[in-house]
Amino acid sequence: MGKLENQPGRLAGKVALITGGNSGIGLATAKLFAAEGAKVIITGRRLDALESAVQEIGHDAKFVLADAAKYDSAKKSVDAAVSLYGNIDILFLNAGIAFFSPVSEISEEHFDDHFNINVKNPFFTIKEAIPYLNEGGVIISNTSIVHQKGFPGSGVYSSTKGALRTLTRILANELAAKNIRTVSVAPGPIETPIYGKMPMSAEELEGMGTSFAQQVPLGRFGTSEEVAKTVLFLASGDASFINGVEVSVDGGLSQV
Repeated sequence: MGKLENQPGRLAGKVALITGGNSGIGLATAKLFAAEGAKVIITGRRLDALESAVQEIGHDAKFVLADAAKYDSAKKSVDAAVSLYGNIDILFLNAGIAFFSPVSEISEEHFDDHFNINVKNPFFTIKEAIPYLNEGGVIISNTSIVHQKGFPGSGVYSSTKGALRTLTRILANELAAKNIRTVSVAPGPIETPIYGKMPMSAEELEGMGTSFAQQVPLGRFGTSEEVAKTVLFLASGDASFINGVEVSVDGGLSQV
């Protein structure tokens, strides 16, 4: 049974800015947030994908055309949210890229692309958002279990996610005076479009997927919706005393 029309949701009236919200975990989270009463703004770099996403999200969701690889996208995204709604209650830093290669083969471009999108953009989005975050708000970073395990080929990607994890801890102290919580969600192998963007053949992708799934105690990939439900919990009042932590959503992979 769906939510009654006059029944307020867990995020009723909250303003949520989600970076990279046009597909995968970001889109699944945006849909849940909107269904729970939040005023949702998503960002992305492709206009067609954003237009399609807000139609799918419904609930008068808005979008900002902003490329996370560019420095000015942080201010652009925050300014747009503030222009629309005045302040921000929930900031979900979801935009990111993931390409894998041994350290011996890493190029400067590979390194810079990952750190610009996975670290620099969320860092400065947070900086721009801090003056507009309401007391009692929450910052949620999308990290990964890769920085916990030491997977071969993940040197640069893992380093970016480890940096975000560390930032979560620091912000939990720095923003305590405003009663703003900072947490991270760390997905394991999740069925998202990010895998299709890797420079690998269909056979290589299938082999990698099978290998990952065999390592997961539950024996499968997770779904974007499963991660989104965790993000919703962390964003809601149900998680009001959860702060500074990283929550793994990985079927147990990081624990065994």
